[in-house]
Amino acid sequence: MEGMKYCIVRTYSAGVFAGYIEYRKDQEVVLREARRIWYWEGAATLSQLAQSGTSLPEKCKFPEPVDRITVLGAIEILDCTEQSKESIASVPIWRA
Repeated sequence: MEGMKYCIVRTYSAGVFAGYIEYRKDQEVVLREARRIWYWEGAATLSQLAQSGTSLPEKCKFPEPVDRITVLGAIEILDCTEQSKESIASVPIWRA
């Protein structure tokens, strides 16, 4: 999305999300085209996931993206590389 950074946002209690930051004020973040990072393998940390992506996309559990989400309690925001963004997008949609 033009003009928006693709980031990973870790919250205090709602979990981890990857998407385009539309708005941020203090610990409130609005994300577009956001996927919840429910479970991942192939990256040791969220920092590595934001830099390199996952080497095991088939073992990750990322549900389908939502158009827009407001998350509260953001405690970490990591800018993603293009490689990471493509890697996250390559993870198949996980459904229970």
